[in-house]
Amino acid sequence: MTEALAAPRATARRRYLTTKVPEVTAVFWAVKILTTGLGEATSDYLAAHNRVVAVLATGLLLLAALVWQLRTTRYQPLAYWVTVAMVAIFGTMAADVAHVVLGIPYAVTTVGYALSLAVVLGWWWWSERTLSIHSILTPRRELFYWATVLATFALGTAAGDLTAYTLRWGYLPSAIFFGVAILVPLLAWRLGAREVAMFWTAYVLTRPLGASVADWLGKPAARAHGLGLGDGTVTVAGFAIFAVALVGLVAQSQSRRRKDT
Repeated sequence: MTEALAAPRATARRRYLTTKVPEVTAVFWAVKILTTGLGEATSDYLAAHNRVVAVLATGLLLLAALVWQLRTTRYQPLAYWVTVAMVAIFGTMAADVAHVVLGIPYAVTTVGYALSLAVVLGWWWWSERTLSIHSILTPRRELFYWATVLATFALGTAAGDLTAYTLRWGYLPSAIFFGVAILVPLLAWRLGAREVAMFWTAYVLTRPLGASVADWLGKPAARAHGLGLGDGTVTVAGFAIFAVALVGLVAQSQSRRRKDT
């Protein structure tokens, strides 16, 4: 009986012979910040045309990307980063709907999403006794990982809007603030703080950093002192840079695999 129950678990673990997430390097953080800006601009551009259709369409695309990612057996740059980009777009819309459609203040949504993130992380820790991304070696841990990623995007979106609009800092000051803030966990990690805690702190901060930069570039001057390039322009430029980054990451991954073999 015990062997029969253990067999499916062993089969599932064999699908995860290596971690399903990339190595955390400077390139990882650069592409992560790029996806946050891309998600912000794309979300705003689509929502300006038809918010309901945009939410439904991006929700379906996110589901398809997640299925693709979950079916992989190891880290694949294309599947992983496309999923991150779709989480960025859908997570932004989810956070915006709470304020724009339901009228909930950014201060409330920020606290609400922070609590949601705490619940997801707490549940993950209670279930697995680890929050390390280097331990994504089972299907359940990967599901916890992507739930956490979605929560961080929603929280980061609300926090960025809170500083830009509610606190009236504007986009550029907000970007500078979060750019400095993201250095704090890096410095704390260097000084001996827990790596996992500092990783997730920095991960949350990438969202309002990238989004504030995208809004500063795309929004008009009359709205929190933007440059007025347009959300559509920023979206196209973001996708172009993202595509180039993906080509480089895929080539790098293939090169490493050839060396390993």
